[in-house]
Amino acid sequence: MTPDSTPLSTSDLRPGFRLIIVGDEILSGKRADKHLSKVIELLKARGLALDHAEYVGDDPERITAVLKRAFESGDVVFSTGGVGATPDDHTRQCAARALGVALALHPQAKELIKQRMQDMALEQGKVYDATAVENLHRLNMGVFPLGARVIPNPYNKIPGFSVAQVHFLPGFPVMAWPMIEWVLDTQYAHLFQTQAWLERSVIVMGAMEVTLTPLMERLEQQHPGIKVFSLPSVDHSQWGRHIELGVKGAPELVASAYAALMAGLALFDLKLGPELVRT
Repeated sequence: MTPDSTPLSTSDLRPGFRLIIVGDEILSGKRADKHLSKVIELLKARGLALDHAEYVGDDPERITAVLKRAFESGDVVFSTGGVGATPDDHTRQCAARALGVALALHPQAKELIKQRMQDMALEQGKVYDATAVENLHRLNMGVFPLGARVIPNPYNKIPGFSVAQVHFLPGFPVMAWPMIEWVLDTQYAHLFQTQAWLERSVIVMGAMEVTLTPLMERLEQQHPGIKVFSLPSVDHSQWGRHIELGVKGAPELVASAYAALMAGLALFDLKLGPELVRT
């Protein structure tokens, strides 16, 4: 188990949160992924946590399989990348295939893309030509699976889209991140966890997790609402080989659980280091 100061509801109270990152450029190392850490941050700010993350290259069969699992999961899923209109962009088509539905130009997306093209023409001092080949091609970015809903893009108006609880966004962070925030704040605010949350832990020197597992299990059984975590380290610059062992939950529950944890550790011949508190 790993520590996380973000409160988690049980699965029957909220869906999980997933992230799918699409693109050969990430897997090849040409670009470094920035979405994972940011999505964790955005969720944590709302009292939520990321439950699953997955990377997939620009292979239509793999993308389709990943998206099929996403639709079937019942989780809230954010998928970044592959929603453009170039030959290596497959996400829109794969989403439709995973759902077993057709693709169609979304009326609202069409209007937003036209607005963007008009803005571009104005910026360049040109007259917007709706029949120009490049402008007709850009409309492909608004071709979504039937039944999709638009996600507004505050950066350049080119929208993303949602189907059920799976949300499709561009790969560019400057676009994707505010779009993710919009989805969270407009569709999932009822899931936000705003109650106080506390985490207390202690550094345990030289112990093995297997030795401490019975104590951890007993704490969770005897203290409902508390989560016990263990974070081992083998080469810490200050504490060397150690385990950070702790409990987290509502402050009024943490105090008694942590006292029980320390009492349990006292039965072992262990060297304890600093005690840590996170809110």
